[in-house]
Amino acid sequence: MSNLAFSLYTLNGVDAQKFLQGQVTLNAEALAENLTRYTAICSLKGRIQFGLWLKKINPESFEIVVTADQAEEFAQHIKKFGAFSKMKLEQVGPVFPTLNGDTTDFSAAETDIAAWQLLAIEAGQAWIEAATAHEFQPQELRLHQREGVHYDKGCYIGQEIIARLWFKAKPKSWLQLVQGTGTTPALATKLNNDVEVVNSIAIDGGYKALVVAKPAALEELGLTVLDLPEALKGDVARPQ
Repeated sequence: MSNLAFSLYTLNGVDAQKFLQGQVTLNAEALAENLTRYTAICSLKGRIQFGLWLKKINPESFEIVVTADQAEEFAQHIKKFGAFSKMKLEQVGPVFPTLNGDTTDFSAAETDIAAWQLLAIEAGQAWIEAATAHEFQPQELRLHQREGVHYDKGCYIGQEIIARLWFKAKPKSWLQLVQGTGTTPALATKLNNDVEVVNSIAIDGGYKALVVAKPAALEELGLTVLDLPEALKGDVARPQ
């Protein structure tokens, strides 16, 4: 049984969109209404501090889902940075995930979270929990290939480092879907120096996992590399 759980917040007020625009990696102004996208709030070092599923109802009303183990810290972050913004963050309660094509939707109706985990992992839909906070850069998780990062949207926390990596370099490691045998490795486990587990779940005879890895290191470990969906197969680097 999975101990993974999710918490829904609403953010309402005239400043909600402007505030989020300066926080998250995606373009909140350009986000289509009633569409859930996975995005991130990063640290000043350009690493993902909070992963969140963001849904715009309208420019003054947003729904935000985070993992339950990040909920309290997330709420404190929003209240601290949004203290002078005209908006209100309210916790609604637990919600449950359903995979919907290239994204995940949430509702109060109970679903099998472990079943979602496997489908999300197979779909390359990596997510952050407390154990993996501050570990990964958005590009390493292929977040730009999921429309979760926009590199030309202007300032947000960690933007300088994230943009520099995009425009001047390429990450040395990036998201891969793998299958292995034996015990399922815990989140944030380093299988070796060049392979770190983002999400994992047990299956018959072993496990499936999303890892951030140097491709050559996966061969050394004898892991089976599985195909990601077409949208996530491309090079993570910026097209030249």
